[in-house]
Amino acid sequence: MDGKKILLLLCINVISFLVSASSRSHACAAESGGKCSDSGEWKGEFFPGIPKIKYEGPHSQNPLAYRWYNAEEVIFGRKMKDWLRFSVAFWHTFCGTGADPFGAPTKYWPWEDGTNSVAMAKRRMRANFEFINKLGIDRWCFHDRDIAPEGKTIQETNSNLDEVVKLAKELQGDNIRPLWGTAQLFMHPRYMHGGCTSSELGVYVYAAAQVKKAMEVTHYLGGENYVFWGGREGYQTLLNTDMEFELDHMARFLEAAVAYKKKIGFKGTLLIEPKPQEPTKHQYDWDAATTTNFLRRYGLVGEFKLNIECNHATLSGHSCHHDVETARINGLLGNIDANSGDPQTGWDTDQFLTDIGEATMIMLSVIKNGGLEPGGLNFDAKLRRESTDVEDMFIAHIVGMDTLARGLRNAAKLIEDGSLSELTHQRYASFDNELGALIEAGKANFEMLEKKAIEWGEPKVASAKQELAEMIFQSFL
Repeated sequence: MDGKKILLLLCINVISFLVSASSRSHACAAESGGKCSDSGEWKGEFFPGIPKIKYEGPHSQNPLAYRWYNAEEVIFGRKMKDWLRFSVAFWHTFCGTGADPFGAPTKYWPWEDGTNSVAMAKRRMRANFEFINKLGIDRWCFHDRDIAPEGKTIQETNSNLDEVVKLAKELQGDNIRPLWGTAQLFMHPRYMHGGCTSSELGVYVYAAAQVKKAMEVTHYLGGENYVFWGGREGYQTLLNTDMEFELDHMARFLEAAVAYKKKIGFKGTLLIEPKPQEPTKHQYDWDAATTTNFLRRYGLVGEFKLNIECNHATLSGHSCHHDVETARINGLLGNIDANSGDPQTGWDTDQFLTDIGEATMIMLSVIKNGGLEPGGLNFDAKLRRESTDVEDMFIAHIVGMDTLARGLRNAAKLIEDGSLSELTHQRYASFDNELGALIEAGKANFEMLEKKAIEWGEPKVASAKQELAEMIFQSFL
């Protein structure tokens, strides 16, 4: 018996073991090439032995239980699940292989058969909804090319997508919906110059056809938002790039998307995702502020909001809270991709958010925003290369959900306590007078202010009490 047959038998034994009992399901070995499963319909559960995840409280030692996320608990008159509106990212959770710029794939889930077929796409979709139901959430996000394979023609590709989406609609039932959908305009070689910013007219046309279909699919599935992945649609780093040409073409493309949204009756929000350094260094959507300026420049502010991804914020040199708050202040906070990056790694590592302090700051902004609906918190995050057990998929999401739930609880307590708010108010209290009111109303000219400067002389500058602010904040984590 040769090595391949031995490996195949081992894979079959592993699958039998998984289906029958194990709560610690493993991915197939990387060297199997993802061929641990046959190509027929998957039988039984995808996640055998893993129960529906429940809330057990902060003292629980069960890795498959929530410690802080209690979906029905009411905070400031709203259930926790409605503040957070969690979503599973299909591409990372069911298409991620553990590959990175320096390493080959490390995981193939037991249900994978090594093909990029419609049958395999349907199997992943079934796994997706079993996973969502066991997590106890009701939203998911997708790219068109992740949920269905590309064909030889647009027509074949659309037919593949229709077949898989029909199944997704059935599996969604009455309670589950996409938080958002999008078109993948970066993986295929045709998009090497960008999508709607490409120098090739044929690519612009193809990208329009692809986005048109993706918007239709999102609408059909009852999606609440549609996202444009800006960076990889953005202009390039080449010396002979015409930045003005590409910015104008991007704006025209987005205008056409707005028109088509209205034509098909899609009620969801259109979102743009700030995305620095992927793959270019000159982008119209480098961060929340740059993207806001782009939308204002082309008169699109009333048609789009921002999808803030935490790891992108840090790659642009900001904290996640900074970009979330920038979007909120400008009235453009639409959705948050809840992830994080390694501060020593200069690319988008898409780790699950586990920083309680950052989560608390984010949720302070969400509460100030009055929530995120119709947006939410999408886990645009993937397992580390070393995490290869099926149960790791659950543990990763549980940790991310608990982190943000804990952040919500902390933010609520900070607001109820009022100490930090009072300290902030005291910092700016010098403006609480007639002159301050004139300044804030835009009625204080330079001549008036000069007279006051002469009258008052050298100003006294009070302490900002920064360490006290940090002490108060840390005491609520």
